[in-house]
Amino acid sequence: MTGANPLRALRGATTASANTVEAIEAAVHELLDALAERNQLSGEQLLSITFSVTADLDACFPAAIARRRPGWGSVALLDCQQMAVAGDLPRCIRLLAHAWLEHPPRHAYLREATRLRPDLATSSD
Repeated sequence: MTGANPLRALRGATTASANTVEAIEAAVHELLDALAERNQLSGEQLLSITFSVTADLDACFPAAIARRRPGWGSVALLDCQQMAVAGDLPRCIRLLAHAWLEHPPRHAYLREATRLRPDLATSSD
C-alpha cells in the first residue's frame, strides 16, 4: 500500500463526556469511525496515530482503544498529554494520523471540538 498512494496527514479531535473509561472509549471510537468513513480508511493504510489528551483525561489510553480495532495491529500508536494552555477545551482528545490516501484527507472534528476548527467540523471535505 505504501507505494500506491501518497502519505497524508489526517487531523481530528473530539471531547469525552467524562473522565471515565467508557466515556473516553465512546469518544475515541466515534472519532476513529468518522475518520475511517470519511477517508475510506482501513488499518493497512495507516502508518501511525498520535493521540493527545488534555490533563483532565487520565482514565485510560486512547491508543489502547485504537489498538483493539480489527486490522489496526501494525499501526504505530502513541499517547501524550496536550500542552496545558489557559482556557483550553476541557476533556479534549486530539489526533494526528499518517495514512496512504489517494485523495486529500478529510478531517474530523466532533462534539465540543467543533469549536477548534469550525471550518472542518461540518464538512466531509
